[in-house]
Order: sequence, then C-alpha cells, then structure tokens
Amino acid sequence: MKLQKRVLVFAATLLTGFAAMSQAGSGFGIKAGFNYNQNGDLIAGVGDAAEDIIQGSDGKVGYQIGVFYKRKLAKIYLRPELIYTKTASSYELNGATNTYDISKLDLPVLLGVKVVGPLHVFAGPAFQYLLENDLENFSINEAENDFTVGLHLGAGVNLGKLGFDVRYERGFSQNEANFVSDNITPEINGRVDSRPSQVILAVSLKL
Repeated sequence: MKLQKRVLVFAATLLTGFAAMSQAGSGFGIKAGFNYNQNGDLIAGVGDAAEDIIQGSDGKVGYQIGVFYKRKLAKIYLRPELIYTKTASSYELNGATNTYDISKLDLPVLLGVKVVGPLHVFAGPAFQYLLENDLENFSINEAENDFTVGLHLGAGVNLGKLGFDVRYERGFSQNEANFVSDNITPEINGRVDSRPSQVILAVSLKL
C-alpha cells in the first residue's frame, strides 16, 4: 500500500507541475471517450461439481475522462495522462448474464511521433490503480493487486486544438479477485481476472 500511495502522490505532483507549465501556453488539456472492454477469464465451481467452469468475458461499453499534458521533444512528444476509467464486461454463469464493473485511475505515459500531416502514432506504459470492482449477483473481494501495469498503443489526428485518437490497452499480468454467489442456489464461487483488454476512442481539447 505504501508503494501505491507513493505512485499516486508522484502522479498527482507530476501532473500538477505540467498544469502549471501549461499556463504559459504549453500542451495541457482535457479528454474524454468510450471504451469497449473484455476482462480475463472467470473460473468458477457450481455446487458440488468436480470440474471448474472456465468462462471468457463478453465486451461492453464503458467511459473515461481525464487530463493530459503534451510536451514536444524535437520530432517526438511525451504525453502523460491522468484518467478516471469505468469499464464493464459480462460473463454467462448458471444461465444468467452477470456484469463485471471496474473503476480505476490510469496514468499512461506515452511517447509519440508525427507520421504525416495531422497523423501521429504513440505507445507507452500505463500505470493503473484499481478503485472498485463489482460482479453482479456476487460478493467479490478486492483484486489481488490494486496497482498494476499495462500497455497503451494507438494512433490519432490533431485538428487545431482538437485531437481524436484510437488506442488499445492490455494489462501485462493476471490480477484475480475471488467471489461467491449472493442468494443463488446452487452456490457458485470462484475467481475472475480483472486484467483489461480494451479498445478506446477518445477526443481531447488543448486548453
């Protein structure tokens, strides 16, 4: 927990500094968008069944909102972002569809390069702090790790102060949470992987 708090304090300090610099006309801005997410496998046992059920997730639409700072470095740029992200996916268990919701803070640190005209490409690590997870019709514990690391990569276009981009996010490692059914007979219990795999469409505005 101490490491997680230090990372969050560092992220807040970093972006506050970028915001102060942006008042001089540099690249501070806001962004928002939609995501289509699928989490990792759910593994569950139903009643006294001897074998586990392994269920892949179905994607659902979520959203994100945040701030960014873009710093030009010769022909490339550095773009850290601080984003609140809400994702959703679903699993079929015992004949019912159960939605798995996750809220998290993301800190992507992107390195990009202009390709041609307004088109640019980018990639970089994304540091993630899990705020809350909820599996419909089940009591679920916190994920194994609150703090995880993933990867963002994508492309975008800039039209004046407006920017549009599409990117893919993938978590590097499994991050499981245990669950047990609420008022469901027979009892269902198991674990679900909260690792994200999502496509994100976003619009940004430089202030």
